[in-house]
Formats: sequence, C-alpha cells, structure tokens
Amino acid sequence: MSALTVRQVRRRYLTLYGLRWLPTGLMIPVMILLMQERGLSLPQIGLAFTAQGLLVLALELPTGGLADALGRRPLLIAAGTLNLVSLSLFAVADSFWLFVLVYAVQGVYRALDSGPLESWYVDATLAADPQAEYEKGLGYAGTVVGGAIGAGALLSGGLVALGPIGPASALTVPVLVAIVAQAAALVALLVLLVEERPATGIAALRTSVAQAPRMIGQAVGLLRRSRVLLALVAVELFWGFGMVTFESLLPVRLAEVVGDPERAAALLGPANSAAWIVSAAGAALTPLLLRWPGAAPGAALLRILQGATVVGMGLFAGPVGVLVAYLACYAVHGASNPLHSGLLHRQVDGPYRTSVLSLNSMMAQPAAALGSVVLTALAAATSVATAMVVGAVVLAVAAPLYLPAWRAGRRVTAEPAVPVPAEQR
Repeated sequence: MSALTVRQVRRRYLTLYGLRWLPTGLMIPVMILLMQERGLSLPQIGLAFTAQGLLVLALELPTGGLADALGRRPLLIAAGTLNLVSLSLFAVADSFWLFVLVYAVQGVYRALDSGPLESWYVDATLAADPQAEYEKGLGYAGTVVGGAIGAGALLSGGLVALGPIGPASALTVPVLVAIVAQAAALVALLVLLVEERPATGIAALRTSVAQAPRMIGQAVGLLRRSRVLLALVAVELFWGFGMVTFESLLPVRLAEVVGDPERAAALLGPANSAAWIVSAAGAALTPLLLRWPGAAPGAALLRILQGATVVGMGLFAGPVGVLVAYLACYAVHGASNPLHSGLLHRQVDGPYRTSVLSLNSMMAQPAAALGSVVLTALAAATSVATAMVVGAVVLAVAAPLYLPAWRAGRRVTAEPAVPVPAEQR
C-alpha cells in the first residue's frame, strides 16, 4: 500500500466504489416489478427481502472481524463473486423460494461487502501520508455513489423503454446489464486493490478465522472505553429508526397528496434518480463543511436539518412541496454521511477499523425494524404526516451525540488516528 500516493489511493477507491454501486442503480427501478412479473405477491416479496436482512444482521459483525484479521481484499473478492451469483440467479428466478435464495445470497454478499473497501481506503491513505485528510475522499465517494446509482437508474429506465431483447423481457434486460457491470467491477477489484498482508494461504486463513472473534471483542471493547465512539455508533440507532420516513412512508405520503397511487409511482421513478443525484451534490460539500463549521458540529447541524426536511415531507400540502422536501432530505443525507464516517475513523486504528464500521452499520438494522413497526402502526392509527413528524424528531435528537466528538476534536489537533484512552475523554 505504501507504494501508492494519496491521490492514487483515492482514485482507485472512487473507481471501485462507483463500479460497486452501478449494478444497484440498474436494479432499483425493476427489482420489485420483475418479481411481480414472475408471479410473486407483495407479501411474498417482503418475505424474500427478510432473508437478506436476517443474514446481514447475523453476519455483519463476524465478517467485519474476519476482514480485519484476514484482509480486506479477499473478502471483497468473495463479496463481488457472490453478488455476481445473486444477480445471475435473479435473472432466471421464477418462484418464491428461488427469490428467497437470491436474497439469502445477497445478505451474505452485503455482510461481506460492508466496510472493507472503505477501511482499505483509509488505511492505504494513512500509509501514504499519516497526516492526510481522508474525509475528503469519503465525501467524494458519496458523490460517486449518488452519481452511479442515479446513472444506473436512468440507464435502467432507458433499457426498459427499448423493450424486450430476444427471450428476455423488458424488465429483465437491466438485470442482464447489471450482471455485466458486476463482472467488470470484479475484474477492476482484482486489478486495482492491492493490500500488504503478512501471510497468505490456508494456514493464514485458519489463523484469521481464529483471530476474528478476538478482533470483534476488542472492537466492542473500544466502545466500552470510548465515550466518543459509543456516542457516534449510537447515532445509527436514531438514524435507522428515522430513515423509515423517507424510505418507506414517503411513497404512501406522496400517493396521499397526489390522490392516485399509480400517478405517485410514476413520479417516484425520476424522483428517486434525482434524489441520488442531489445526494451526490450534498456529499461534494464535504470539504467546505470540514472547514466550517467542522466535522462534528456540521454532522450535528445536518441531523437537525434532515429532521426539518422530513417534517416538510409530512406537512407540505402538494406533491411539489413533498418532492422538494424529499430531494432536500437526500441532499442532507449525502452531506452528513461522509462527516459521520470520518469522525468514526478518527476514533479507531487500522486493526479494528472494519469491525467498528460493522458495529456502526449493524446498529441501524434493529432500529430500522423497530421504526418500521412503530411508525407504520402510528401512521395507521393517526396519519402518515404524524408518523413522519415523529420520525423527524427522532432523527434530530441524535444531534447532541456528536458533542463528545466535537470536544475531543478541540483537544486533539494533529495526532495520528489512534484510540484515545477513556480517562482522556
């Protein structure tokens, strides 16, 4: 890794990150529609998705520990291969149980994929220059992912409009292109991602598997010793609960204000693409936000602002107002994620980086499940607008959890990224 410059590391990271998300953008517009075309009901689709969620929740932390012990490259190669398998299965699946298998494989893929590439980027950057500001690269990554998903979604719509190709239905064509895109991403990963590990082979694999529980335990131990890290990870609980508002309740709210579910669905297609594009624009603001007001204050302010945008989605009367608030929510979302990730990385050194990222990511899973149950029940009992306002409040009240990181940042100026002892926090 030390042979690469900071700029080379960033360029490789952004290239791999964009290629990783392009197949997702191609799949988003057609995924549910194709499953319905193949005969699945909406409840069956929901159950198939559950297979992915359960496996991610079960494997997130163990795979994070394995990545820290074995290396990021092997896990990313395994993840890319599994995604290629799942997309290939998706292209031919024609029954409920085959789609359950698709999403089970997707669950393992997502657990393996969660964190290693970002961890490699941060460690490779620090190896090239211990004083480098990797937060800028994380911000650029947010821009890249928004652009990749938005472009993929637009390409997917264009492919569907072209109609069927041979025996493949119009909805299947984007899936076939996604398979090609994923194969290209896997080749790029093999070429571009280089990692120095002390040992390889079967013996190294056995040693890494044996070390993974220790890596997990020590990562959890960092949470016990660090109030800053614990507060940052706790932010994900509030975010996971609150994100139900703009991921699940927004379509219902839009149908409510439009008065026609089909027209609302037609509006949501381009709105989703636009949302990821404005998310990319929000992420591009990361360098400015790092200069003023700074990472921790900026992240806190953005959580409050995101809550305000969700209130707008819940209270604005017409579809234009709801969609403008929705786009503003995603712009804030794109700007806040790199700041949060950067603060998280500053609290942990390389050996436990992926494990801590997995812990952070894992917190959102049960919170999102709880939010889905509570907010949908509240929407049914009262109104969608009320449920969205409650979710907005939950998003905003996470802001004070950035205060420990802000206080720590004021005391520590130019030190390497190492865990700070508890007595100093």
